[in-house]
Amino acid sequence: MFAITVRDHVMVAHSFRGEVFGPAQRLHGATFVVDATFRRAELDQDNIVVDIGLATTELKAVLADLNYRNLDDEPDFRGINTSTEFLAKVIADRLAERVHAGALGEGARGLSGIAVTLHESHVAWASYERTL
Repeated sequence: MFAITVRDHVMVAHSFRGEVFGPAQRLHGATFVVDATFRRAELDQDNIVVDIGLATTELKAVLADLNYRNLDDEPDFRGINTSTEFLAKVIADRLAERVHAGALGEGARGLSGIAVTLHESHVAWASYERTL
């Protein structure tokens, strides 16, 4: 299996419901380093997994819809605990939509999967992986 990973970051505000979240039940900010990994079994006709420039551009575009937002105020997330794990899935699914729409080029149609990892800090992160 071949893979490439591109990286960016996103800054959000949010709060959580539930005692398990302790002080994070209050509104707080989070900055995540975001890694998006694209996978395929065989390289395309250009011997690449996917165009790294397009992958970087599309990750940046997906994150722009979240960046500097209070997620509690976003209609898509109303009443949802926007945990790190949940956000990793949201980003992966939005990237998958862009792959299917052709935004990463025709060669990207041969991708088999995407994994997104959100690093909360140097000691904690969460990931979501999906097939295409």
